[in-house]
Amino acid sequence: MNPNEILSAAEEPAISITPAGDMPRDADEPLTPTLLREAAHAEDAADKFPLVGLGGSAGSLVAFERFFQAMPADSGAAFVVVTHLSPDQDSELAQVLQHFTQMPVLEASDGLRVRPNHVYVIPPNRDMSILHGMLLLFAPTQAPGRRLPIDFFFQSMAKDVRERAVCVVCSGLGADGSLGLKMVMENFGMVMVQAPETAEFDAMPRAALATEFVDYVLPAEELPAKLLEYVRHPDTRPRREEPESVAKPAHALQKIFHLIRAQTGHDFSFYKRNTVFRRIERRMNAHQIREFTQYVRFLQETPLEVEALFKELLIGVTKFFRDREAFEHLRQRLLPLLRQKPADSTVRAWAPGCSTGEEAYSLAMTLLECLDGVERSKYLNVQIFATDINAEAIDFARVGLYADNIVADVSPERLRRFFTKSEQGYRIKKEVRDVVVFAVHDLNKDAPFTKLDLLVCRNLLIYLSAELQKNLIPIFHYALNPGGVLFLGPSENLTGSQDLFQALDVKWKISRRTETPSSVARVASFPFALARQHASPTPAPASDSMSSSSSRKEGAFATLVQRLLLRHYTPPAVVINAKGEILYVNGRTGRYLEPAPGLSGMNIFDMAREELNYELSEAVHKATATRQDVTVEGVKLHLDSGVQLIRLTVKPLEESEQLAGLLLVVFEDQPTSRKVRRGKTGRADSPDAQAQALEKELQYTKHRLQTTIEEMESSVEELKSTNEELQSANEELQSTNEEAMTNKEEMQSLNEELMTLNMQYLSKTEELGQAANDMKNLLDATEIATIFLDNDMVIKRFTPPVHRIVSLLPADVGRPITHFANTLRHETLAQDVQQVLDRLVTVEANIQTTHGEWYAMRILPYRTLDNYISGAVITFTDITDLKTLEAQLQESTRMAESIVETLREPLLVLDAGQRILAMSRAFAELFGLDASAAKGQALRELDGGAWQQTELRQRLDEVLRHPDKAFENLPFTAEFPGARHRELRLYGRAITSHGSQTGRLLLGVEVTK
Repeated sequence: MNPNEILSAAEEPAISITPAGDMPRDADEPLTPTLLREAAHAEDAADKFPLVGLGGSAGSLVAFERFFQAMPADSGAAFVVVTHLSPDQDSELAQVLQHFTQMPVLEASDGLRVRPNHVYVIPPNRDMSILHGMLLLFAPTQAPGRRLPIDFFFQSMAKDVRERAVCVVCSGLGADGSLGLKMVMENFGMVMVQAPETAEFDAMPRAALATEFVDYVLPAEELPAKLLEYVRHPDTRPRREEPESVAKPAHALQKIFHLIRAQTGHDFSFYKRNTVFRRIERRMNAHQIREFTQYVRFLQETPLEVEALFKELLIGVTKFFRDREAFEHLRQRLLPLLRQKPADSTVRAWAPGCSTGEEAYSLAMTLLECLDGVERSKYLNVQIFATDINAEAIDFARVGLYADNIVADVSPERLRRFFTKSEQGYRIKKEVRDVVVFAVHDLNKDAPFTKLDLLVCRNLLIYLSAELQKNLIPIFHYALNPGGVLFLGPSENLTGSQDLFQALDVKWKISRRTETPSSVARVASFPFALARQHASPTPAPASDSMSSSSSRKEGAFATLVQRLLLRHYTPPAVVINAKGEILYVNGRTGRYLEPAPGLSGMNIFDMAREELNYELSEAVHKATATRQDVTVEGVKLHLDSGVQLIRLTVKPLEESEQLAGLLLVVFEDQPTSRKVRRGKTGRADSPDAQAQALEKELQYTKHRLQTTIEEMESSVEELKSTNEELQSANEELQSTNEEAMTNKEEMQSLNEELMTLNMQYLSKTEELGQAANDMKNLLDATEIATIFLDNDMVIKRFTPPVHRIVSLLPADVGRPITHFANTLRHETLAQDVQQVLDRLVTVEANIQTTHGEWYAMRILPYRTLDNYISGAVITFTDITDLKTLEAQLQESTRMAESIVETLREPLLVLDAGQRILAMSRAFAELFGLDASAAKGQALRELDGGAWQQTELRQRLDEVLRHPDKAFENLPFTAEFPGARHRELRLYGRAITSHGSQTGRLLLGVEVTK
């Protein structure tokens, strides 16, 4: 198991997200503690809703639109949208998203509690986390180009809601979110990613997919359906330890362990059952499998699922300097240990379960920083063994290349010292990679590394069974030197092994190995795999080069060499390369070469007889350096029959491209006199001969040494010069690269912010376009001629009905209104507009055109939303029909008045206020009145008030209210100044028109005396 960096502080608590229903209880049943707990659980069940975090940056607004348009408003989940926003711009994202969903969309505020069926949006220039269902906002501590708000929220969400967490990574640049989704997966949440081919910017989705911790990859509009399917089928299994039950039979689990071990070679039977069950259940839920027995059958039929389950069990959530405070405390504990180390010694450390290497490199950087605090005169080597059972994670760690999001965990000083920036991300420098040795190692069965000064095993033991933990602690004690440091995770402890380790820091689980001797019995009881399956080290009869030569023997190379040997030489010879590897053998070379003992290959320097070693080496070296033939005469070869003189020839082969760089070594026997042959036989060498041989060997060695020194000095000078040039160029390139990368990060951050802002503006533009369309249709529907002018009386816009008054075309927008003639019989239009602009008043007038049409002209100031005067608005309302009707009414009125005036009977026409509208000529003559002067005069004021009698006024009011109650022969007696005393009879009627009241009265007079 390799979850070296687990974010949870302890083993996952037993939490079920199944909504609790009502619990019926008898009224007389006592409230026991169990019932109280069940009631509390039922009350809290409403808070156990899924929490969906959506992360994105550039281009994510389109993905959010498609996602929320496909998500129903009653899903029962809460949604939190985290994106990269410009820190100095107000965000319109909440208002924009509200158009895509019926759920309430709120901008998050500090302390806001999350509720289901709501959408919450991160505000600008804030980092956001969640604790106990409450959103918390923080001022950013990272530079804008280094902020990772999506990772920040995903990690807090994984800790807070655990298996109820769902994270969705959408379109965007960079790798934000790829670290947080690992923690969501580790805490049994669900991870979804927008399909990269559907994203406008696929960097973030591809970075998420590279983690291999993704459950579903779908287009944005298809994610809600899969999310609802996941949410509506929650995990209803109990969370307490159940090593065996009907739903989880032990034999089924053992079968799963067997299938994994058969395919991967790793045994998970020593891991905690609860953890293993939950990992298996995640895979079962992904395939909608409900029974363990069905899943076992599925594993048997699907080898790829076995591999997927193996990776599920190996999820390692790790990051650089996890628990930064813990590493600071570790550094303080390591300094005394390093100061006690002898000079030129090696500091050995082991990090089992290293996952993708972040913690191993963090440990290396910490040790290198600690060495800065040790005396400079004391040189210490650092060697760190980082192991894991995941071969893919080990390969990734060896490369040492990490995404840009590590800037959130690694300080700028460490980035400059230990990392090199590249286009792919940050690469660990060679000086750090050289001190870390990565290897595939199973802590469960492989032997431990020993003689260690430091052992770091963080958040790995919590996933192992108590039995395996109990066996591992003595192994750690055995692996450490006395006084060595053990560094565990914050949720791990040394229960039952306090005699082996002394606590140095209880909070951060840093301990020192005691002097207690290791128990051989306890160490031996550990289940090491003693029977290793190694390849048999049977020596091959020939090296790789020889095997290649055997394949060449039948090919063109062998034909070419044979032709060359037949043309030039007949003695025994071999063809070698510059390293001395024999590629071809010609003739019987057994008396000159013989197989070397051990597992040596076909190398001429290993196989040459001892007497030929120096001469052969010298000749090959000289021929390689000069590319000329080298011949050595009189080389003595000791045989059983005596001494044999031979000629040794080394010839560079340059006859063809296939032979370039190869050498031909020829062995030729020379005539040897009897005296020489008998001078040295067997192993009884004379002192003179030994002295001559030693002197010859010494001369040869001195010559080679001198040549080597001269070549080395020449090479060193050249290398120094080259190194200085490269160092200078490297510094310049480094400086340029740092500036370029800084600019790139700033530009990338600015680009993401601009893309997000652009999406918001695009959405606003669409709204404004829709509003403009609505306004245009509204103005067209009113059929009111309208002209919009700016402060310089320049036309900004007009409606089509304006054509009947001013001949305007769409191209005339932007020209002053004074440049156009109009059909109005009104010469002061420009002056009226200027008056409105200057005095901010309204000008109204009824104006007739030259075509006889009438318009009600109204000029008003153009006010913006912030009450700024930005021109004037002229409206022309067609009132031609109204004017025609008015003229007809006036004509009718004049005709009626003329009729009344010509009648021979004394009559008055009164309005509703009893004012005189018309008077007949007979009435005027009867009472001596001026008819024209009496118009508009109240009846009570006529003839000096002679008509002011209460009964007459009441009768007229009643007729006005009730037209059917006309009165006849009303006696009326009064003194009239122009007619003296009169006795009259009056009659009154209401004047109607087509059965409708007109509000007018007719008062007639008859003279009786």
